[in-house]
Amino acid sequence: MEEETKIALQWQEFEKVDMRIGTILEVNDFPEARKPAYQLTIDFGTEIGIKKSSAQITKRYKKEELIVSNTMF
Repeated sequence: MEEETKIALQWQEFEKVDMRIGTILEVNDFPEARKPAYQLTIDFGTEIGIKKSSAQITKRYKKEELIVSNTMF
């Protein structure tokens, strides 16, 4: 099993992290990824709009569980 690398942030560094809540509109398999992943279409509202991303969360979530969920990115 792969070992996770944990990085501790100081408070000043953490304040610079841009976290947003988005609504997942679409979830697709991402067969081109090196590790199993989903391609996500996320709506971040009028300020940012709709963006695409990917996430290696296939072991924890089924595609159906993610659609129309509000998630922090």
